[in-house]
Amino acid sequence: MATNKARVKSVEESIRDTEEPDHQLKKNLSGLDLTVFGVGVIIGTGIFVLTGEVAKTTTGPAVAISFVIAGLVCGLAALCYAELASTVPVAGSAYTFSYATLGELVAWIIGWDLVLELALGAATVAVGWSGYLNQLLGDLGIPLPTSIAGEEATVNLPAIFIVAVMTGVLVLGIKFSSRVTSVIVAIKVAIVLLVIVVGLFYVKAANYSPFVPPAQPSETGSGWTAPLIQTLFGFAPSTFGVGGILAGAAIVFFAFIGFDIVATAAEETKDPERDLPRGIIGSLVVCTVLYVAVSLVVVGMQRYSELSSEAPLADAFRSVGLPFLSGAISVGALAGLTSVVMILMLGQSRVLFAMSRDHLLPPALGAVHRKYGTPYRITLVTGAVVAVLAGFVSLNLLANLVNIGTLFAFVLVSVGVIVLRRTRPDLRRAFRVPLVPVLPIVSALACLYLMLNLPGDTWLRFGIWMLLGVGMYFVYGRRHSRFSKIGAAERRAAGQQAGGER
Repeated sequence: MATNKARVKSVEESIRDTEEPDHQLKKNLSGLDLTVFGVGVIIGTGIFVLTGEVAKTTTGPAVAISFVIAGLVCGLAALCYAELASTVPVAGSAYTFSYATLGELVAWIIGWDLVLELALGAATVAVGWSGYLNQLLGDLGIPLPTSIAGEEATVNLPAIFIVAVMTGVLVLGIKFSSRVTSVIVAIKVAIVLLVIVVGLFYVKAANYSPFVPPAQPSETGSGWTAPLIQTLFGFAPSTFGVGGILAGAAIVFFAFIGFDIVATAAEETKDPERDLPRGIIGSLVVCTVLYVAVSLVVVGMQRYSELSSEAPLADAFRSVGLPFLSGAISVGALAGLTSVVMILMLGQSRVLFAMSRDHLLPPALGAVHRKYGTPYRITLVTGAVVAVLAGFVSLNLLANLVNIGTLFAFVLVSVGVIVLRRTRPDLRRAFRVPLVPVLPIVSALACLYLMLNLPGDTWLRFGIWMLLGVGMYFVYGRRHSRFSKIGAAERRAAGQQAGGER
């Protein structure tokens, strides 16, 4: 055990905690299961919406290059996740890694931060799921009232419904969740491949010219609504040109959010040293290839300036006389969002489970179901919170918090690789990031650059959320954590020894 002063939880103790009878998760996942989870959470609205929006307003046909750049940035972070996940195969992802490298306070902060990515992200996607469902029902002539469905709903019943169903799936076991995800992923990947294959026959070379349109100054707002990089350095991202490609990469990056969820299932993996790197990197590679292929097909089918910002794929097929495929695309989008909701909630429940096992949250919340082998209490709590957020809260202003929370986690994981290499060079590492410390530093700086492209008001909200989290740590977490109990036991033993000597 590390000293109480340092409050750094050793890797050995993290692994030993996984063997506690009341907090032991079943190891049912293979490398293929992890890859399916990764693809399931990454492919969502990004591939169905962002492609057209970014091509039309920021990059032109060069949106494919933006996807490649974003994929490379994510790839750097993925390598760092792969090393830490295979070295510390414990539930909790970035929270657990931070505990083993940077200490308890940073671990709490990252656990608190991950709520922005996971719980808020799941709620946001559930609202999007409701909108797609109502759009599909509208095409069938049976739309739901806008007061109970869609982004403007007063009480979003479909969003609450999908969260409740996915919560039930997660409680019933990780293997069952994996099977459900496999079916959903098969549907949406089939539709994505259908889009690519059919769309290739309608690509026109003229639509790719110019591939990189001439640069134009962009309207990015002012004050708190402007990107922080503009406020700090006077640098405003441009549209089109090389600057537009880089700005587009900052936007489409968020279509990749979720590959890190694979690391949260480390403790439930049969062979984590082998399968975690494969699942993390494999899912990212598959999704990058699909994103690039779809973006090239869409801008080849329809002139980038004429693409729809809301439903670019469906609109592109209508433009070439294939409107019947728009329904299939809506089904694919609906399937995509279903798996995203479930896997984000899976990740959130595993992070909170790890925090409760460390007594930073009430330990009773982390109890594992005897039959299903899942942390059912924390899963039910997660489902209830996400359902309330999705059903009753307007999330438009908070959406960027998902992005900044994710990038902040990526930065800390990249730093964690360097720290653990220095503090524990003796650890067996089944997967090693090459070119340490250069590659992790580049990863951290790349993520920080993308964070700076977010508006100033997003940074303000992020700062307030972090301050609230630090306050909760000192009010509850620090006092109740295992380190506090160890410190109290050591002080009692020292007192008894001193009394005996007297």
